[in-house]
Amino acid sequence: MEKLKIAGGYPLKGEVRISGAKNSAVALIPATILAGSSVTIEGLPEISDVEMLKGLLEEIGGKVTLENNEMTVDPSQMVPMPLPNGRVKQLRASYYLMGAMLGKFKKAVIGLPGGCYLGPRPIDQHIKGFEALGAQVTNEQGAIYLRADELRGARIYLDVVSVGATINIMLAAVLAKGKTIIENAAKEPEIIDVATLLTNMGARIKGAGTDVIRIEGVEELHGCRHTIIPDRIEAGTYMIIAAAAGEGILIDNVIPQHLESLIAKLREMGVVVEERDDQIYIPKTDKLKAVDIKTLVYPGFPTDLQQPFTTLLTKAEGSAIVTDTIYGARFKHIDELRRMNASIKVEGRSAIVNGPVQLTGARVKASDLRAGAALIAAGLLAEGVTEITGVEHIDRGYSFIVDKLSGLGATIWREELTEREIEQLENS
Repeated sequence: MEKLKIAGGYPLKGEVRISGAKNSAVALIPATILAGSSVTIEGLPEISDVEMLKGLLEEIGGKVTLENNEMTVDPSQMVPMPLPNGRVKQLRASYYLMGAMLGKFKKAVIGLPGGCYLGPRPIDQHIKGFEALGAQVTNEQGAIYLRADELRGARIYLDVVSVGATINIMLAAVLAKGKTIIENAAKEPEIIDVATLLTNMGARIKGAGTDVIRIEGVEELHGCRHTIIPDRIEAGTYMIIAAAAGEGILIDNVIPQHLESLIAKLREMGVVVEERDDQIYIPKTDKLKAVDIKTLVYPGFPTDLQQPFTTLLTKAEGSAIVTDTIYGARFKHIDELRRMNASIKVEGRSAIVNGPVQLTGARVKASDLRAGAALIAAGLLAEGVTEITGVEHIDRGYSFIVDKLSGLGATIWREELTEREIEQLENS
């Protein structure tokens, strides 16, 4: 096990290139199961979730190669092997295997997913969709069993806007008989990315990116080549770091319209944001003004950027209210920021941040992926050395974060945890 160490207070400048989208990758890779021949996805991020999905596809008989961020999957020998335990439990997005395997084989057994604990993330909308398509769904000993004689298109209204359920129903419906309509569908860019891959494979999908998606079932899908979109959350994280500690940072391989809500909030704070075709440049910002944020489904402010943005607000003048309407348990980073001298109090689903304060280095723990990003941003701003454990969470979503930040001039490195430190962590 490793920890990250950051000596803060160094100005950052230069260029950073954004990797492929984590939230697309975890859906695109399971989608390859539906093809009849080889599918190649290029531009994948080098993160542990991608490695884990590669192992799961191999477990069910897929031939998978992964080189230079390019994955080729030959699904022709895949079988509907039950995946009740093991890797599947460690992966939040393992539920996409349900939709893909149900669509392809009309049956699946998938262990309930793991990943970052952010409070309950029910999969009831996924199950509602599968049942509407004709599947029987049971929960037996912590695994979901899906069976169907055949899948038939249906009209499905999602009670809550859910990216996972929207994608999962799309995966199950593309090979179903007849027409499926998903109403109140999520509109995230990652959904358009998955729909683009499926369309390239021969699926008939209209309306991805709007709240009504129409799918006309086809007999079979074929292989193709697909390039993943850039990761808007990684891009947003570096934009926040640039606003907090940058002296001129160019963020390359980014789609600016995916980040309109963040760009608007940064400008409101007094940050200059220059948008180019596939780049964003943020010059040095001397003075930041406090702003309130409220997370909402896309195109609103992303819950995944709430935590790093909270760190930025510790530098801003005045009081700011951060409200997370998506995940109730997404304030675990606040106690850690307080250890670093932040002035924040939590009231229900809101956090009140008072600034500006000078953060100081401390020993802190990343409880989830984006909390990790918030603590890294804090470490870069802090006086002294910050030590972050829970690095495995950060590695789930940020590829080469140490190299990328070092390239901008940060003093950041990894160290192995001692046996005593591992023991303390396990007991904490």
